[in-house]
Amino acid sequence: MKKTAILLSLLGALIPCHAASEVKAEAAIKLPPEIRGEEIAVLTDPPNVPPPIKRKYPTKVIVKLEVIEKTMRMSDGVDYNFWTFGGCVPGKFIRIRQGDFVEFHLMNHPTSKMPHNIDLHSVTGQGGGAAASFTAPGHSSTFSFRVLNPGLYIYHCAVAPVGMHVANGMYGLIYVEPEGGLKKVDREYYVVQGDFYTKGRNGEQGLQPFDMEKAIDERPDYVVFNGSVGAITGDKSMVANKGETVRVFFGNGGPNLSSSCHVIGEIFDKVYVEGGTKTINENVQTTMVPAGGSAILEFKCEAPGTLILVDHALTRAFNKGAIGTILHGQTGEVTVNGNTYNSVMPALALHDEDVANVMTFVLNSWDNQGGEVKPADVAKVRAATVKK
Repeated sequence: MKKTAILLSLLGALIPCHAASEVKAEAAIKLPPEIRGEEIAVLTDPPNVPPPIKRKYPTKVIVKLEVIEKTMRMSDGVDYNFWTFGGCVPGKFIRIRQGDFVEFHLMNHPTSKMPHNIDLHSVTGQGGGAAASFTAPGHSSTFSFRVLNPGLYIYHCAVAPVGMHVANGMYGLIYVEPEGGLKKVDREYYVVQGDFYTKGRNGEQGLQPFDMEKAIDERPDYVVFNGSVGAITGDKSMVANKGETVRVFFGNGGPNLSSSCHVIGEIFDKVYVEGGTKTINENVQTTMVPAGGSAILEFKCEAPGTLILVDHALTRAFNKGAIGTILHGQTGEVTVNGNTYNSVMPALALHDEDVANVMTFVLNSWDNQGGEVKPADVAKVRAATVKK
């Protein structure tokens, strides 16, 4: 039965796309009189977001996005051949305004092995653009559409087998700002969850190929934010100062699992449910985001500390990778080893054992002489420092 399902999925790749009903850019197009001017869309890699749109009128926006198949890190020692929109997973963040006229250019890099297209959930029309954008390696497609509905929308590849293309990382977010925009916040970030299916089990080293049978059974080896384990942790964490307001544009590329989106140590002041503009929940602990869906999350950092973004189906977070951090701590002048810095110092709480482990690692790395630091040694130094 499983072999039959896999065969049918692969045969789907041979089915041609339906004829396009979107207006193609090559045709003579008379723009509505309210469309003023023209601009090139600013696209950003995650977790960054293009700046808010300040203009008060719709314009013609040109979006240029290239599909690139490339090998990148999945986790430490594990690589994966991702299929990407713009060379990153998730794909580039696209920000436009309600009423804009979009001319979309999709390119497929010559080194790609597969044809690709794009289905934008923000598009009303045949396949959300998929039928008009089927693009072979080394070629490009152009189609146009008018943005009718504000909100935060997923886009993804829709070439059969669709699940395989999406499972390889072919998804991203497009945000259509409402005419009045949203209230200004101090920080904006871009995060998308995805589930990945590899031949080897979680953590098995080397280049791991895609496993269609696991995908059909919905048994992911990795569930991650922004395309890899640890993509938004450590020195790649999102940051905010105490007292600042944060907006997270959160999506779920899937292809299969829903997300129980939660921030440990924080409560969402506002959640724009399912990425829409009308239903806004307040004081939310965890919000459900379905595969192919989104939500806009807003909160204020009231106290110093490290906030932890997770899928609250917790084995996904702590065993499969769906975890990220938002650092916020002391601001202003900070003295480190006698030097003064004016920056953000994350409020990290390291126990004696944590410090001992780090020091032991340093002593035994980079041609150092070796040795061991024990928690008792750290405690002794801490006590002496406090007395001074």
